[in-house]
Order: sequence, then structure tokens, then C-alpha cells
Amino acid sequence: MARKRRSRYAPDQGLTTRMVTTMFLIGLLYVVFVGVLLALLRGAWPIILVVAGSLFIAQFWFSDKIAARSMGAVEVTPEEAPALHGAVDRVCALADMPKPKVAIAQSDVPNAFATGRNEKTALVCATTGLLRRLEPEELEGVLAHELSHVAHRDVAVMTIASFLGVLAGIMTRVGLYGGLSRAGRSNSNAALAMALIPLVSAAVYAISFLLTRLLSRYRELSADRAAALLTGRPSALASALTKVTGQMSRIPTEDLRKAEPYNAFWFAPAFSSRESLSRLLSSHPTLEQRLDQLSAISAQLAR
Repeated sequence: MARKRRSRYAPDQGLTTRMVTTMFLIGLLYVVFVGVLLALLRGAWPIILVVAGSLFIAQFWFSDKIAARSMGAVEVTPEEAPALHGAVDRVCALADMPKPKVAIAQSDVPNAFATGRNEKTALVCATTGLLRRLEPEELEGVLAHELSHVAHRDVAVMTIASFLGVLAGIMTRVGLYGGLSRAGRSNSNAALAMALIPLVSAAVYAISFLLTRLLSRYRELSADRAAALLTGRPSALASALTKVTGQMSRIPTEDLRKAEPYNAFWFAPAFSSRESLSRLLSSHPTLEQRLDQLSAISAQLAR
């Protein structure tokens, strides 16, 4: 049996450990949540099991496509976007990995993201705002960052994990509708379920939110490190980071709000520098942390 080829991206054991731990805890949380629904809404257990199973399958197979479509990604050919395709080709050649689908999102917010369960289903997307603002070397640095998410498979973990809160909300509504409609208003169990299930759903969302945030911050530093080592140009990635982050405060608030729900996927978080709460709950490390790491890598490469 042929051994699977690995890319030239530097492996990150810390990232792998965190991904395995996050997926285990997310899966455990999912099972506990379904169990609580079954216990509180005994009359609706067939509906809950069918919905839980269906949504889990849909989450695994289609969450990457849903995320890409939600962020406005439209696949483009080499003829439609020769500069972007050329940059992706060069990074893939450096990394010795298959070329993903290439897409552009019509948005002035300067950003990029990658989705996909594996290298075969991967898609990398840049916004028109990013393409207009970055120099070729800076763009390659950003794309190398995004493709490292694909190579390390952390993009698949984040895509799946990020949808748990949404699924919890859907299952809660379905369970309440199916169980309470049978139980009737006079049933004390129905009243108890009515009070407890929204609280359980909120707890599930909060825990999944914290788990994905902790993983997301580490994986962004890991992707910066892997991209800088692959391209050998940490200064180009640092320049791109500085440009993108500096431009966020100049983007209209309406555009930032549209992009903000998908911050866990973006190269840089979409919020203005004035929003301190957003920074506190950000899916990314601070700009200073990212630049300090790139500066250290630059010194390392110079030696």
C-alpha cells in the first residue's frame, strides 16, 4: 500500500494535540446535549435521533461548502484571475501539495480564507479588497498561511466545530416542537423542559465557543509560522498582516458586521480597532503577538 505523501509544511505537534482534544470534547458535548434532550423530551426521541444523525452527517459533508457560500466565495478560472491562480500555483509548488479550488469574494474587506475537509475538497478564497491592496510577495504569504490550514487539516476541525452552536439551536427548536406539542401545557415535565432546554442549549453554545476560540488562536500562530518557514519570507507575511489589520478600521461598519460572524475562518479578524470587546473574544491572537513571532522567525532564518 502506497504511503500517503506529506506536504513540505513544517509539522506542528502542538496543533495536532489541540485538534484531537478539541474534537473529542466537541463530540462529547454533542453526545451529552443529545442525551439531555432525550431525557427531557422522551416523547420526541425518534425526532431528536433522526435530526441529530442527519445534522451530524450534513455538518461533516457540507459545512465547508456552506461556510464558503456564506462568505461569498465564487470559484474562478486561471483566465478570470491569472494573478491569484499564479500565486496559488507557486505556493502549492513550494509546499508539494495538490492545488485547491481557487475563489474570489466580492468584498472590500481585505481578507482570505480556506475551507475543505481535506486536500481534495479544499478551496482557497481571497477578497477583491485583499487582491487590490497587497503586493505579489505579500499575497503569496497570505495564501501560504491559508494553505497551511489545509495541509494541517485544522480548517476541517474548525469548520465542523464552529457549527455545533448552530446545530444545538436547531435541535432545541425541533425537540421542543416535537416533545412539547405532545405533552400539553398541563404537564409539569413539559414546563420543566421548557425552562431547562434553552439553558442547556446556551451552555452548549458557550462551551463550544470557548473551545473553538482557544484552538483558533493557536492555529493562526501555527499557520503564520508554517507559512513563514515555507516561503522563507516572514517579512512579507508581516507586511501583509500590518496592511490588512490597519485597513480594517477604514472599512464601513456595515461591511465589517457582515464579515464578523466568520472571523474564525478569516486570515485576520474583521473588526475595527475601537471594538475592545471584539478583540477580547477574538478568534485570532493580537497583531503584536503575530508580528513578534514573525520577527523571531526572521532572526532565526538569518542565523
